[in-house]
Order: sequence, then C-alpha cells, then structure tokens
Amino acid sequence: MNTTTRVLLLALALSTLGAATELPLRAADPQAANPAWENLKTLSPGQEIRVVLNGAKSYEGEFQSVSDTGITLRQPGGDQTLARQDVLRVSTKGQKHRGRNALIGAAVGAGVGLGLGAAADRSSQNDIIKLHHWGLAVGAPLGALLGAGGGALLPTGGWHDLYRAR
Repeated sequence: MNTTTRVLLLALALSTLGAATELPLRAADPQAANPAWENLKTLSPGQEIRVVLNGAKSYEGEFQSVSDTGITLRQPGGDQTLARQDVLRVSTKGQKHRGRNALIGAAVGAGVGLGLGAAADRSSQNDIIKLHHWGLAVGAPLGALLGAGGGALLPTGGWHDLYRAR
C-alpha cells in the first residue's frame, strides 16, 4: 500500500471518528420513547418550549407553569394556557455546542491536514522545486481552520421531547 493510500485511509478514519462523536447515544428506554406529563414539572420558568396540539398547531414561547389540567407559556401576545387533553407533544430546546464542535472539528481537520501535508512533503522530495515541510507547515493549520469552521456550522441543540401523548 503506497503512502497516498495510507494517508487517505487515515483521513477517512479521522473524519469518521469526528462524525461519530456527534451521534446521540440513547438507551432503549421505554420512558424515553413516551415521556410522561410529570416530566414537565422539571421545566424552569422562562425556559424555551414548543407545544404541539392534537390538530398539529404549535406554539413556541417561554414556559410559565404546569398543572394536572394544562400548561401555560408566555408568547409575545401574552400568556397562553393549553389544556392537557389537547397537547400532543411538549419539547424543549437543547443546548448548542458550537464551541465543542469547533474544537473537535479543529482536531480532526488538523490531523487530516497533517496527514495530507506529510504525503505532499514526501511526494515533493523528488520534484525539481523543493518544498520540503511546506505541506506540514500549511496542511495542519489549514485543516484545523477548515475543521473548526465546519464543526461550528454543525446543527446542534435541536428540540427534545419532554412529553408525548400516548
């Protein structure tokens, strides 16, 4: 196996490892598949929520309170109380991890850039123009920069169901 093939396989392995760290790992918990109304009591006032009703109409706003009969959220037009029997799903907005994703992307990008730069340096040793160590000097920082940008752009923090009607 030649050096270029090894470098490309290494780059593929590193990018796969970076993508695998972004996959959510959830246990097969029946409670997670159908969260209960009691879970809504863990919400804090002011937390951003989305409530989807049986008729597929949805409301987004800040959580205010919950009771056995309904849930109240604040919207720009005022507080909205929705009856429990009309609620199909309640979701909360997850945390964004742009900084963490940028660091992971930078590490993966630097590794890929380092591998490609090393391959470029090795192949340039036989060229007429000697560019020794330019591949390493440019490849790793450029790869880190591109990886950090890509990692920061990854969508994270989506909606997570806290309650779903049976």
